Amino acid sequence: MKVKPLGNRLLIKPITEETKTQGGIVLPDSAKEKPQKAVIVEMGNLDEDYGLVIGDHVLYSKYSGTEIKIDDVDHIVIDIDDVLAKVE
Repeated sequence: MKVKPLGNRLLIKPITEETKTQGGIVLPDSAKEKPQKAVIVEMGNLDEDYGLVIGDHVLYSKYSGTEIKIDDVDHIVIDIDDVLAKVE
């Protein structure tokens, strides 16, 4: 399925990092915080040039956007204003 966000929105895929304790125990998803780092998958028609391109890694507000599944993979449709920073 192909999804193209409208207006000032982005389609992002959260990056989940496996978390281990110092003792080597892997923490389950329920014990972790929501990820705030994602990769841009698709972009809408942005009003301004934000210096972002598809494939960039960004930090976004923790509880923003609408979560959707595309081909059994979690994605988020997020407003450009909820992007906090570009990760380089």
